[in-house]
Amino acid sequence: MKKNIFLFVADQMRSDAMGHSGNPAAITPNLDSLVEEGVSFENAYCQNPVCVPSRNSFLTGFYPHVNGHRTMHYLQNENEPNILKEMKDNGYEVIWIGRNDFVPATRTKTAYCDEYYDGVIDRNTRDEKGTGLKAHDMNEASQKLYDEMLSDDNYYSFYMGKLPDGEGYGKTDWNCVEKALAYIEKRGKEKSDKPFFVYCTLMFPHPPYACEDPWYSSIDRGKLPPRRPNIRQLENKASMLYGINEKQNLNGWTEARFDELRGTYLAMVSRFDYQLGLIQEKLKEAGLYDDTNLLVFSDHGDYTGDYAITEKVQNCFEDPISNVPLLIKPAKGIPVKPRISKAQIELVDLPATIAELAGFELSYTQFGQSLLHAVAGDEFHKDAVFCEGGRIHGEEQAMELGHGSESIYWPRLATQYSEGPEHTKAVMCKMGSYKYVMRLYETDELYDLESDPMETSNLAIKEEYQEVAQKMKNRVAQFFLETTDFVPNKRDKR
Repeated sequence: MKKNIFLFVADQMRSDAMGHSGNPAAITPNLDSLVEEGVSFENAYCQNPVCVPSRNSFLTGFYPHVNGHRTMHYLQNENEPNILKEMKDNGYEVIWIGRNDFVPATRTKTAYCDEYYDGVIDRNTRDEKGTGLKAHDMNEASQKLYDEMLSDDNYYSFYMGKLPDGEGYGKTDWNCVEKALAYIEKRGKEKSDKPFFVYCTLMFPHPPYACEDPWYSSIDRGKLPPRRPNIRQLENKASMLYGINEKQNLNGWTEARFDELRGTYLAMVSRFDYQLGLIQEKLKEAGLYDDTNLLVFSDHGDYTGDYAITEKVQNCFEDPISNVPLLIKPAKGIPVKPRISKAQIELVDLPATIAELAGFELSYTQFGQSLLHAVAGDEFHKDAVFCEGGRIHGEEQAMELGHGSESIYWPRLATQYSEGPEHTKAVMCKMGSYKYVMRLYETDELYDLESDPMETSNLAIKEEYQEVAQKMKNRVAQFFLETTDFVPNKRDKR
């Protein structure tokens, strides 16, 4: 009998936001306990550090460059294969709950799932500030907090703070979790032989940074780990970061203000962890836990004040935005060595992993590799992992135009509009402790994560590291040769 598969996905959660990853201020008991029965991959990397390109990658097994998914405005093509279609075609009941950021909103979801629920009860238009929030996400109290956010040097910070209750902003995630719990309860009663595949993808801890009690007050701001230094104190970093920093107006913030923002972010992660616990408990109550593979991960990370920058960026690859949590608790009977694994893995590996768990071969050529051997105990998976983004000069369709200075995303997007070096097309390659970034229009980057975990000293400009840089540059060339495109499994008449 085929086992069930449940994907529980955070949005914009960095890997170091969990207790078992070494964060002394994090409160994530459910994520931490998964290490006792599954595997947490501490070297998991997304393939693009913003939502749409990342999701197009981890749901297909393609890197962003394969089909041009390098922008928030180009979503899945109707003819592109993906794991949702594959699971439905292979006998799974596919339930899609929560965020999209994958297919155009105007397209029906019937090809991808048996049931789709986005958590929206009242469908209103997006707010005029361009945040992506909708009117139903705001009640009077959370609207007041949001309006306070849009003032003075707080305007582009994304900081809202303590939410007054469980209504208003953040309610959509609760709607999604309640839908997932109801589905699990129903399946437990049905005793159906048809396996299920649930893709439950929430919004938290995506900014604005805001959370209600008890999570908001539970985080001890005094236990926060050190913040990465202001980008203005560093040299030879990506010009994109300097441009964002200049526009976000956070350079006058005190450390206490940054700590409050960072503490609120960890509260959002803690709420996500609590909701994971609800899912686990309901699976156990329904008698489905042992027969369900549980995969927990995030699409990308968040700067959260590191380098005096918040949110994310499309073409930079520091660990806060590229290194993501990925935990796998396999169903009973699947070999597993519970631990924190150091194996280098990528989110692009998920479709191949899911297909092996489901017992079928993917119907198309893709570039991920199943992680089940690593779940079973193998500490080597890939010699190199990659993340990419940016554009070439003249690619107006990749600039993500349309946001004025009233948009809280303006510091990032206005920097992208430049035809200078800021929106450099770039690719990151990580091999062991070294991380290399090849950039098209500006200086490359090289960091030794073992001696410089905060990625402050660019070694690419130093003569003694040219041999390392060349080795990684060669690996990037091999990567593109291997993955430039794919040939669909079909034969057209000539």
